Amino acid sequence: MTDRLDAWVDWFRQSSPFIHAHRGRTFVISVGGEALSEGTAAALVHDLALLNGLGIRLVLVPGARPQVEERLNARGAAIRYANGLRVTDAEALDAVVDAVGSVRLAIEALFSMGLANSPMAGLRLQVASGNFVTARPLGVRAGVDHLHTGEVRRIDTAAVRQRLDDGAVVLMSPLGVSPTGEQFNLYAEDVAVAAARGLQADKLLFLHEGEGLMNADGTPLGELTLDEARERFEAAPADAGPLHAQVNRAIAACRGGVPRVHLLPRRRDGALLGELFSRDGVGTLIMPQAFERLRAAGINDISGILALIAPLEADGTLVRRTRERLETEIDDFTVMDREGTVVACAALHRIDGTSAAEIACLVVHPDYRDGHRGRQLLARLERDALAAGCDRLFVLTTRTAHWFREQGFAPTATESLPAERRAFYNLGRGSKVLVKALA
Repeated sequence: MTDRLDAWVDWFRQSSPFIHAHRGRTFVISVGGEALSEGTAAALVHDLALLNGLGIRLVLVPGARPQVEERLNARGAAIRYANGLRVTDAEALDAVVDAVGSVRLAIEALFSMGLANSPMAGLRLQVASGNFVTARPLGVRAGVDHLHTGEVRRIDTAAVRQRLDDGAVVLMSPLGVSPTGEQFNLYAEDVAVAAARGLQADKLLFLHEGEGLMNADGTPLGELTLDEARERFEAAPADAGPLHAQVNRAIAACRGGVPRVHLLPRRRDGALLGELFSRDGVGTLIMPQAFERLRAAGINDISGILALIAPLEADGTLVRRTRERLETEIDDFTVMDREGTVVACAALHRIDGTSAAEIACLVVHPDYRDGHRGRQLLARLERDALAAGCDRLFVLTTRTAHWFREQGFAPTATESLPAERRAFYNLGRGSKVLVKALA
């Protein structure tokens, strides 16, 4: 019991930066009708209520594909497809209207009834729905009239923001009405993309079916930049699978100004919470620029650097640095920032009166040592040293000499250190000295 409590307390403390960062933000969430048909919606609604309670502004766009298919099968009918796009005739449209209405009512009921049996009991949570989506017909494509299948023409963002300002969860259906009063069957994912772009949402989250994206070695694909996503998926054929279609929708959302798009496995219980309140998440993040960035350190990074280096100071790998010392040396530090958390750091100290510099305090958080962050940091410091007119880099280390040798450093005698640095060499530590000539 104590171990479980300790783990929970540790997670809760680590989630606090995300709680602060997400408060007041607008998230658009797309989920298929499978969540209702498979009976997992109650847990999802509890998680959405929790997000709302933490001050996150939520727009939920549920699909209704299984519900539509159920109604069409009961009638002995089906939605036709042409060139990968739906063709919605009058009979199919009746089934869509019926299914979308039932999904909306079921979700509203879950927000009202499910909360009584959850930690959110007693919370007065409003769900707002309405005619937020204006649609237009998809029209004739490749000689095929798609009839009542449509595409999003406009989102009434002012009305949606008003409901969000009132604290409501906005429910947006995949059914749109044209200015002439016609109804059109829309793809819920396209509605979500249009809503995220129109609202300038901070995040768009797709809860998809099936497994997530994988690397070539079978490990989960945690993140992609927009350029990487385009290179890998944009040219994929239309029948490459639903997840490829979601990636292309994520690309469209990023191009439209949405800074973060998340692809999450819908069947994984708590996927939303795991993605939003942990550093590494549980799905794939697609963003215009890299999730991690190397940058010059500032005063506000000192606490993060101290926390990062403390274990290595405790076991003697690093010389202990006080906060006061870090404050005086902070301009020499470069950090790797992962959503506001320092996951790696290193310092480049110029040696006065020489064309040499010393690399010090190169540390990568244990959870992130499987990648290339150490090499990225070192490459950045080498570029900075060259730009500053340095022609040599020194490093003093007790335990990582082999790693530095793999990066092109060569062992050298202590006497090779510039006189100023040699005067502070600690014989008691017995650090190995390595040097690298810069081209």
